[in-house]
Amino acid sequence: MTLLQAIIIAIIQGATELFPVSSLGHAAIVPALLHWSIDLHGDMFLPFLVMLHLGTVMALLLFFWGDWRALLSGASGRDGMQRQMESIRILVLLCVATVPAVIVGGLFEHMIRNLFGTARYAAIFLTLNGAMLLLTERIKGRGTQSVLSRPIASLGLGEAVMIGMFQCLAFLPGISRSGACIVGGLLSRLSHENAARFAFLMAPLVILMATGKEIFELRHVELAPGQLEIAGIGAVVAALVALVSTAVLMRYFHDHEKWALQPFGYYCIAMGVFSFIYLG
Repeated sequence: MTLLQAIIIAIIQGATELFPVSSLGHAAIVPALLHWSIDLHGDMFLPFLVMLHLGTVMALLLFFWGDWRALLSGASGRDGMQRQMESIRILVLLCVATVPAVIVGGLFEHMIRNLFGTARYAAIFLTLNGAMLLLTERIKGRGTQSVLSRPIASLGLGEAVMIGMFQCLAFLPGISRSGACIVGGLLSRLSHENAARFAFLMAPLVILMATGKEIFELRHVELAPGQLEIAGIGAVVAALVALVSTAVLMRYFHDHEKWALQPFGYYCIAMGVFSFIYLG
């Protein structure tokens, strides 16, 4: 992998990990469309992808540092009993929503790995991701604005589990993790902004666990000369792009409550169909 290829993939990762258009899907499709000779199953690509995910996590933790600080401060009881109960409830909801991904990832890891890196499969799932986003907007549009304004702390444990189950769809390359979580949040009658906030607060928990597992499995892998430096540059680029993407998305979801997922849905369908035909 050249430095230019690494930077391009890092930019795509930093944007698509947060935008509901699937980072894994684009990691499989874009190199194939550009005819890059990169082995997505190789020992060199996985450590690079791990570094990109670490960069994304750092960006999310930095952007939502105020939220995490408020949650941890509230949970400690320093801000009163009511804030303590609310903060503890949100932390519990985040943990509960993470459990399905841990279980599904552990049970079906080998099958999931076989799908990853197959560009045509990714194109199919990317198309389905777009259809999921559009269908959810249609269903959500039948609700009322007052119902959709419920706070995150009002979610039930069952609803947190449902959001976590939606997150598991992202094990399929082409299904967006953030998009699936936002869909689960919208179906639980959260606003786009609150659904996105819950999805982005969940992300570091899931990504760090998956990354830790990958790092452990890669402990004996010897990197080619210069690959660690390239991966480090990629991580920084992915972090910067993810930071900007998060800021743009949170503002966008706040300002476009009625149809926020529609552009992403149409893009995923167009990109998926084009890629499937072109790569056929």
